[in-house]
Amino acid sequence: MKELNAIFQTVLNHQDLQLGYATSADDVDGWDSLAHMTIISEIEKRYNIHFKLRDIIKLYSIGDLCDIILKKTEGK
Repeated sequence: MKELNAIFQTVLNHQDLQLGYATSADDVDGWDSLAHMTIISEIEKRYNIHFKLRDIIKLYSIGDLCDIILKKTEGK
């Protein structure tokens, strides 16, 4: 969660941002579709994973994002 928070703070230029598992785009100023794709790209680079379109569509909250990152990084 700390690493995700840092990525979001950097991409959204919002250093005071604190994410929770239930946080969604509706809760964060500046988290629009363009920022979302930038965030996804940064996460892919950081964790050396790749999201498929169907993965991205299913992301509704930070908790969903954490779950998919954990799933994709298991066994690495």
